[in-house]
Amino acid sequence: MTNVAEEAGWATAKTLAEALPYIQIYDRETVVIKYGGHAMGQEEVAKLFAADAVLLKLLGVHPVVVHGGGPQISRMLDKAGVKSTFIDGLRVTDEATMEVAEMVLSGAINKEIANWITLAGAEADVRGVGLSGKDARLITAEKVTRTRKDPDSNIEQVVDLGFVGEPTKVDPHLIQALLTSETDYIPVVAPIGVSAQGETFNINADTVAGALAGALKAKRMLMLTDIKGVLDANGELIREMTIEQARQLIADGVATGGMIPKLENAIHAVESGVEAVVILDGRRPHAMLVELFSEHGAGTLISK
Repeated sequence: MTNVAEEAGWATAKTLAEALPYIQIYDRETVVIKYGGHAMGQEEVAKLFAADAVLLKLLGVHPVVVHGGGPQISRMLDKAGVKSTFIDGLRVTDEATMEVAEMVLSGAINKEIANWITLAGAEADVRGVGLSGKDARLITAEKVTRTRKDPDSNIEQVVDLGFVGEPTKVDPHLIQALLTSETDYIPVVAPIGVSAQGETFNINADTVAGALAGALKAKRMLMLTDIKGVLDANGELIREMTIEQARQLIADGVATGGMIPKLENAIHAVESGVEAVVILDGRRPHAMLVELFSEHGAGTLISK
């Protein structure tokens, strides 16, 4: 038994030593993490995520978390008796839906993630800070405009999605102040924005993560999803690609469904100054650590 314990200790030491070059690469660098999907829905997985975020902070990385919450919003709308309408897969957000969305995103989910981080980092005094885009002019947004072709007339028609927005400006001063504070803070951002006129908008979390990563000139943006990464035409994982290759995957129809907006957000983030974006499986424990601190990574890396 003692030999087994000793071997495990030596193996841990070896892993830490092998991670040293990567730890140095990310020292004092900002990493924006889009956290959502299945990884967010289970308490034990959520606690592991929080612990990994704390470990990143203690290793000298500046993690910034942006979270989603679509399934949780749907459940709360059902409880409240508010009927959801979808157009081309996008939720139409009327005033009642917006109230519920903000309550769920900025309230329940945001504070829970921030609290898990604070609990995981209690011994070293690492603290999660829950924010939304409405705080300190973090995210200024405008109403999203979408069009669709009428199946009968084939004429493009404007689709009104209600209070669904997209960022027009990100002011990173609050986030930067938290990251450079003497206290170890980890910002946790809910994807809510506000217009110049004061209207509140629900924004796609991937879009917020990309806009925030660009404004912060992040070293990496990690998009935690429910799949292992971007797959090629044969269903095999693509380890690395350029933004041009990502565009080609979309044009060729290899990337479909929800992967298309993820790739579009990754392309935009890289073009905005993020060194690279990684799409990886957030359901696997310690996926972020494998991606950042091992030779082969854990998903698909997209860069210039």
